[in-house]
Amino acid sequence: MLELLINTFVMLVVVIDPIGLVPIFAAITQGESATTRRHMALRGISIAAIILITFVFVGDGILRVLGVSVPAFQIAGGALLFLLAVDMVLARHSGLRAPTEREHQEAMHKKDVSVFPLAFPLIAGPGALTTVLLMVGNRGDNRVVLMAELAVLMAVLLLTLVTLLTATRILRILGETGTNVVSRLLGVILAALAVQYMLDGLQAGLFMVGSEPAFEASRESTI
Repeated sequence: MLELLINTFVMLVVVIDPIGLVPIFAAITQGESATTRRHMALRGISIAAIILITFVFVGDGILRVLGVSVPAFQIAGGALLFLLAVDMVLARHSGLRAPTEREHQEAMHKKDVSVFPLAFPLIAGPGALTTVLLMVGNRGDNRVVLMAELAVLMAVLLLTLVTLLTATRILRILGETGTNVVSRLLGVILAALAVQYMLDGLQAGLFMVGSEPAFEASRESTI
């Protein structure tokens, strides 16, 4: 369980990338007062928390309704997170982890950016939602694990809130180049975790396929 929680924490930190959010948040809130920035950060984190927690509880139902097995989602989710890792390593911003160019231009003309693009897609974006669904698939029906993963999620969101509230100070210390270096290092870690998810999905999928004939044989023998 401890290993699962550590992996979840690392994955969420890497995917949400609190340090990488600093220059983006500073850019879209440029010209705003410190009080306004604080309110936007708090509201953005709150909305993102609602989105992600909702996915924790309904994610399993979504997979069942769509008829998607956990191994299949592990493979697909791992592939998506790998693409996200490539973006992080190359220090480029795609629609997976940041607003597109048009979305960024729209955000620059909005007075309140706490919902869009801060809460979504910067914090609760496709990568974070995929990670949450992978959390759902790994926990099974264990309520203790569910509560522990929710605590991990809230800890990561709290860490993100701290970085947003101190964005100006962090940007002054690290600079944009420094934040890109941190994001690249996190991207390498995310790439390894994404590949591990795909390997786990392949292994579980092959096990399911391999166990079908045996199941059918035992079924026929009982008949």
